Order: sequence, then C-alpha cells, then structure tokens
Amino acid sequence: MHSSSLVDRIDAVLPQTQCTKCGYDGCRPYAQAIAQDGEAINRCPPGGSDGIQALASLLNLPVLSLDEECGRHGPLLAAVIDEAHCIGCTLCIQACPVDAIVGANKLMHTVIADRCTGCDLCVAPCPVDCIAMVPAQASWTPERADAARIHHRQRQRRLDRLHSESSALAARTLANKAPVAAQAGSDPASRQQAIAQALARARARRQQQ
Repeated sequence: MHSSSLVDRIDAVLPQTQCTKCGYDGCRPYAQAIAQDGEAINRCPPGGSDGIQALASLLNLPVLSLDEECGRHGPLLAAVIDEAHCIGCTLCIQACPVDAIVGANKLMHTVIADRCTGCDLCVAPCPVDCIAMVPAQASWTPERADAARIHHRQRQRRLDRLHSESSALAARTLANKAPVAAQAGSDPASRQQAIAQALARARARRQQQ
C-alpha cells in the first residue's frame, strides 16, 4: 500500500480530537508516525479500545492495551468558560486546535459547543482557572470527526500563512492565533497587569470559598 494512502486510511480511523495526548501535534502527525515510523497503535486515549481494534484490523497488527501513559479513555467532555471570570487574555483561543473558542483581547470568550473536541488543551493556559471540562451534551460522531479534521487543517494553513513560528507542541501557545485574536492588538505591559489583577481576584475567590 502506498505510504500516503496508508496515512489517509489511518487518519480516517483516528478520532480527530487533535488532543496531542499521543505525543504528536494532532491526529494526522500520529497517523504519519504509525505509517512511516512504526509508532505504536495504542497511544490514542480518545479512540480507546475500539480505536486500537480498528487500527489493528487495518494494519494487520495485534491488538494492544491502551498505553495509559498517554491518558485514559473516558466519556466525551467539552470545555465551558466561566464568562464572569474570563479576563479576555486570548490564551485559550491560541491553544484550541480547531478554533472552537471565540472572543477578542480583553473581551469575554466563549466556546462553540458543537466544535469543541474535548481535547482540554485550553485548560492549562488559562491564568485564572475559569475553564472547566464537563460532560458533552452530544456524542462524538463520524460527522463531527470529519468537521474537526477540516477545522484543524484550516487552522494549520492559517498558521502557515501568518506565522513563521513552528506550530509544534512547544510553540502552540505562541503561534496558534485565531483571526480575531491576531487582529486584537494589545500593549504587553497592560496585558500583564490585567492578568496579574485577575490572578489576584482568583486567589481571593479561592480564599473566600
């Protein structure tokens, strides 16, 4: 089987959550690693045992247990922003691999629920801990996976056009800027001051709780 065709077939099996838990910067890079480098087929927590079985059948490989160093399989989650505490820093927008978060600098952000893949990449960058992962209100379907693949590729093409930085894992927070965030200019000192003030408010809330 031709390598590029094999990559496409493996990518079609992967869930397209773009969570990077496999250690690669999205589902397609993981598919390429499996097809071209012999990477293990058990590194995708969102796909779970069903995903491993599908990959094993496709590649005529033995079924493996999920590598739990990559994470555990669980129900589909979705990100929710506590908009009352959002400071509009845009870091979650920058982290989202499928442009499922909208907003602008210093303005409230919100999640487009039917775009969210549950990857949780937006949680860690939030300086005020105002993003929670909650049970999704809909199941993850092949149609949603296809849409997520498209959104991720559109984002990658946008980054290639707008940024010279690498879009690898280490550069995601700096490079992954949705158009509205890229257009929202911000003075660095003011941004740092706003974040510091928000952190102080977050600490005060925790002490009160």
